[in-house]
Amino acid sequence: MEISGVRRNSKILIDGALYNVVEAEFTKPGKGRSVYRLRLQNLRDGGVIDRTYRSGEKVEEASMSTQEEQYLYHEGNQYYFMNTKTFDQHPLSEDLLGMKKNFLKEGMEVVMLMMGDEAIDVTLPITMDFKVIETEISTKTATITPQMKSSIVETGY
Repeated sequence: MEISGVRRNSKILIDGALYNVVEAEFTKPGKGRSVYRLRLQNLRDGGVIDRTYRSGEKVEEASMSTQEEQYLYHEGNQYYFMNTKTFDQHPLSEDLLGMKKNFLKEGMEVVMLMMGDEAIDVTLPITMDFKVIETEISTKTATITPQMKSSIVETGY
C-alpha cells in the first residue's frame, strides 16, 4: 500500500510487528518531496514510535478480520472472549484493552479485531446500559442550572 493511502486507525506491519496509526501528518516543504509523519502504536505491547516516510514509499498493510464475540470473564490481566459461532475462546491482555476494560460486563456482545487467529483489539457497542451504584452528594444551591457529578457504575469505574 502506498504511504499516501495510510490514514488514522490504519493497521500496518513494520518489521513483522503490528502497528495502529495514531496520527498521520502530511507535509509538503517548499523544496523537495512531500513527507508523511506517522505516530504508530504497537498493538502487542502498547509502545509508541514515530516514523517518517517520503511520498511514493510503500508500507505493508495488515490483513485483518472482524468477528462477533461475547465477553466471558477476566483472570489476572487476561480478558476472555468467546466467538458466538464457533465457541472458540480468545484472550486479550489488559494492556491491549486499555480503558475499554472498565466498561466490560459479562455476556456483553463485542466486535473482535483479529489478525489470523490472534485477537488484537475489541470494539465496544455504541450504547451500553449500566447501573449506577454511587454518586457524589449534590449541593443544595445547584437548583437553577443542571450540575454534573461523578458517579461509579456497576463495573467499578
